[in-house]
Amino acid sequence: MNDRYDDMYQAASRYYVQGETMQSIARHLGLSRSSVSRLLKNARETGLVRISLAEQSGSQSPAAKAIGDAFGVRVHIISVRDSANEYVRFDQVARLAARLITEAVGDNMLIGAAWGVTVANVARHLGHRSLVGSSIVQLNGGANSHSTGIPYIGEILETIGEAFDARVVHFPVPAFFDYAETKAAMWRERSIQYVLNKLAHLDIAIFGVGSPQGAVPSQVYTAGYFDPDEIARITKRGIVGDVCTVLLREDGSWEDIDFNHRASGVTPRDLRKVPKRICVVGDPRRAPALLGALRAGVVTHLVVDEGTARLVLDRM
Repeated sequence: MNDRYDDMYQAASRYYVQGETMQSIARHLGLSRSSVSRLLKNARETGLVRISLAEQSGSQSPAAKAIGDAFGVRVHIISVRDSANEYVRFDQVARLAARLITEAVGDNMLIGAAWGVTVANVARHLGHRSLVGSSIVQLNGGANSHSTGIPYIGEILETIGEAFDARVVHFPVPAFFDYAETKAAMWRERSIQYVLNKLAHLDIAIFGVGSPQGAVPSQVYTAGYFDPDEIARITKRGIVGDVCTVLLREDGSWEDIDFNHRASGVTPRDLRKVPKRICVVGDPRRAPALLGALRAGVVTHLVVDEGTARLVLDRM
């Protein structure tokens, strides 16, 4: 095992750092060229070798600069052809976000992850990076009156945990409590205090924005978290979406929304304390919700498609 790791390290160092050919490395190590190729492949898969891409041109585009200057965020825009359907758009944005997140994480980090269709797509594309002492912490509860939500949410978090060899910390509470008083009582429980303490010390948060009008349906509005009367109240009150199941308006306001007194997700006030907050959006119909999130100040790094970015600028 140690000999193989040494060979892998030698091969990777000579190939990527010193610029030697695989043939030269094979002669030096007494191996075949195909064996060296397999060692280099294993070095990438295990995270020994981490390949970074230069900043893509979309990050320097006028739209990226305009949004970045307005809200003080780092913007990564990916161009998606206009004829692409909503799922192709989602997938391309998720792939870019996954690459950036894989580069952003590190050892001994607390990495907060929301659940939902956006983060589920991102998780599928994460590269493997073996971290030491890091944990993935669930940003918001997921149970509702129809289901626990655990299998769906657990799969997302476990996929991220496996990508980074990180421990997963679940948040075993409803997305929305029936009564604010119940939430207050639960927040005093030691098991919940343990998770809340982790959430208060995050290094990175990864999330999307939910929307009742999303082209790709948001789990929060389609999976039994609200009944039809509540959906009607949400729309009537000018609520455009949510971040971590905390509802917000397009102007970024959220504190006076009664649903949020029962929500278990990290509030914008607390989310703003996280040093790096990566928001991923690949749906033009979520532009109002994204603008609300930007105005609420919960984003430091934004990964978005060009069409959604243009609509955000129009609404600004």
